[in-house]
Amino acid sequence: MKNSLKHLFETKKENLLSIYFSAGYPALNSTTTIINQLGKTGVDFIEVGIPFSDPLADGPIIQKSGSIALKNGMNLNLLFEQLESIKDTNTIPLIMMGYWNSILQYGVHNFLESCQKVGVSGAILPDLPMEIYVKNYKTLFEKYDIPMVFLITPQTSEERIRQLDNISKSFIYAVSSSSTTGKKTGIESSKEYLDRIKNYQLKSPLITGFNIKNKSDFQFACKFTQGVVIGSAFIQSIKSETTLEKNITEFVSEFN
Repeated sequence: MKNSLKHLFETKKENLLSIYFSAGYPALNSTTTIINQLGKTGVDFIEVGIPFSDPLADGPIIQKSGSIALKNGMNLNLLFEQLESIKDTNTIPLIMMGYWNSILQYGVHNFLESCQKVGVSGAILPDLPMEIYVKNYKTLFEKYDIPMVFLITPQTSEERIRQLDNISKSFIYAVSSSSTTGKKTGIESSKEYLDRIKNYQLKSPLITGFNIKNKSDFQFACKFTQGVVIGSAFIQSIKSETTLEKNITEFVSEFN
């Protein structure tokens, strides 16, 4: 498939830039505008956030954007309709990021089938434990070719990281700190942790996120991992619906 994340990792090994945003923010129909504009700026892949009422891992910026998106009327049915409308023109891999309860309410089969239909390249579901995934859902995810992206933190043991690496069919998301997203501590405070996981020489690509705000953070993180995810800083830059495309271009240009 032309927007395959697997193909991306086979062809580009370093300095990957991923952007996270909450679908339905700042306006209900912003989703396709954001994806299309990010495509024009040269972003490598995109994490599409599924707004949820109780996002445990998210800091205040992402929580607020998700809350606004829900008030705007965003839901999974509408999100898949929006992604369907651009599936033939979008060439950037899309990852769905959300919480397991949303997927259960929508229906796991329905979710995976819809992801496959619109060309989604993977899913990040932070509150779905590895053991439950392996026991009950791994076969189903693989049937639809929607790889699970697993998260690790500075507290994750080497043994567990290697377990996740063994079952991973995609990248591993190295959360740079144990706090929520968008904290003020810099990425450089995570040097020891990032260096440690780099030295594990995992088979899966490593992408790091949380607390990456500028080009300096991006360059620092890419010394240890294949790339980064930027969420809170990007969301702060797209508050205005009327200047959305301009703001996206200006934000991403800093990292080129």
